[in-house]
Amino acid sequence: MTAPTIDRELDLSNTGRGVWLVKVPKYIANKWEKAPGNIEVGKLKISRAPGQRAQVQLSLSEAVLCLKEPGEQNIPKEHRLDVSNVTRQSLGVFSHAIPSNTDAVVPETEKLYMEGRIVQKLECRPYADNTYYKLKSESIRKASMPQRQVQQLDRIVQNFKPISDHKHNIDYMKKKTAEGKKARDDKEAVLNMLFAAFEKHQYYNIKDLQKITRQPIVYLKEILKEVCNYNLKNPHKNMWELKPEYRHYKQEQAAEAKDDKNSSDSD
Repeated sequence: MTAPTIDRELDLSNTGRGVWLVKVPKYIANKWEKAPGNIEVGKLKISRAPGQRAQVQLSLSEAVLCLKEPGEQNIPKEHRLDVSNVTRQSLGVFSHAIPSNTDAVVPETEKLYMEGRIVQKLECRPYADNTYYKLKSESIRKASMPQRQVQQLDRIVQNFKPISDHKHNIDYMKKKTAEGKKARDDKEAVLNMLFAAFEKHQYYNIKDLQKITRQPIVYLKEILKEVCNYNLKNPHKNMWELKPEYRHYKQEQAAEAKDDKNSSDSD
């Protein structure tokens, strides 16, 4: 879904005005941003010689040069502007006035103005003097400085308070203490618990048998190896079942009783 197009009035009275697009170094842009609106920031000097391209020079004002932080390097005062014509592009400068009685950034009732058409591009370049060399050297030095540096400390700095143990370890020990340490029961008692469990289900994994008997895993496996088989194939892979000689299921008893009855009737 596209946003609806809003028609606005465009003032084209300055369409024929030629405008310069000037690119200045970052250090000049920073100075101009700090400068109050009531001071002169610089002067342009245009020299024309017959048959030659016009020479354009920018001279920054002393008021702008004085806008510097403590320890900040001086910036060059004199600059030249390299001029190039715009022939393959159609670039324009537009502006709009925001009414004082609205909070909208671009109100629907605003009027747009075309301030002119860009006819020339100018790139501001400093002259290679000592001031520029010092400024460039300082910028290269700052760019080459590592983000992290080794510092020698003359005192102990504690960024964190050491603790004797972590919370998750303390919670685990409390839980283990509450459950009680698993102690080895009599082998006969463990066998009775296992046989009772296998009367309900034919197959168990080791975790379930450990929960039922509450015995150490090593001790439990020793007993299981005596009375159980460990399945290594599907569909009961990694599960324990009683050896045939220890199986005593109710279904088997019923089947045996039925077979005895059938044999007695035949007799």
